Amino acid sequence: MNRDPFIEGDPASATSQFKVNLSGRYKIDRIFEIATWAAVCISLLVLAALVVDVLVDGLPRLNWSFLTSFPSRKPEEAGILPAFAGTLWVMVIIAVLSFPLGVGAGIFLEEFSQDNWLARTIEININNLAGVPSIIYGLLGLQVFVRIFEPVTGGRSVLSGALTLVLLVLPIIIVATREALRSIPDSLRLAGFALGATRWQVVREQILPLALPGILTGTILALSRAIGETAPLITIGALTFIPYLPDNLQSPFTTLPIQVYNWVSRPQKEFHDTAAAGIIVLMVVLLLMNATAVFLRNKFQKRF
Repeated sequence: MNRDPFIEGDPASATSQFKVNLSGRYKIDRIFEIATWAAVCISLLVLAALVVDVLVDGLPRLNWSFLTSFPSRKPEEAGILPAFAGTLWVMVIIAVLSFPLGVGAGIFLEEFSQDNWLARTIEININNLAGVPSIIYGLLGLQVFVRIFEPVTGGRSVLSGALTLVLLVLPIIIVATREALRSIPDSLRLAGFALGATRWQVVREQILPLALPGILTGTILALSRAIGETAPLITIGALTFIPYLPDNLQSPFTTLPIQVYNWVSRPQKEFHDTAAAGIIVLMVVLLLMNATAVFLRNKFQKRF
């Protein structure tokens, strides 16, 4: 019969057995750590290889003429001006609409809603929507914004594309807002209530300023996802060749990812080099947006 050293009162055997088990656990942890670092290094090497390849192909093509020219059937004359302008149009509309809606919904769900079946149902649906493939939002935008609300949006227009991407980023902003609010200690809320402040006064004056860095970071990262989306815009009918600049919300449009996709699909190598130059411009815009997120977060953290 096997004896249990803890029951039989043999502390030396128990300690020895514990050391043996502990040594095995450390080995497993070490193996997992090595595997994790290997995965990270492989990912970084692949990313570095892709970036170097894009820079080698695109930098010779990147010049002022490329930034200020319209698309052309001749690769040496093709530019990204309409795509860059369309991207700015779409991103400005997304920011104006998604930030107040997403932050407001997050504040309401986290600070004001009751813990009932309706609130739990809404929370589950928001978390699920954050993981829905972007093509689904494209199909929804095609039916709702392009077809049903065509008199308002103008059909396959800048407004339809922006509203479709607003639906895409709203769940992300709501989740980021709620997480930022949850990070604030409840003691601040209770202190405000003890001084006689209303719930809205506590949220507006104490909670929201402290959560703002996290909210802004989550919002800009959500916008960074939207700027690189192609599938929803192709679904609603964004054009791949526009020889003019969009002048209103109901104008046809294109964006940088769609223009790059169009050039990559061409068989000529010159168009592939042009696409690489467009990718560089898109990466620069993304890096600027992420740098803005870091700057705003650090600025508000120092202030509060």
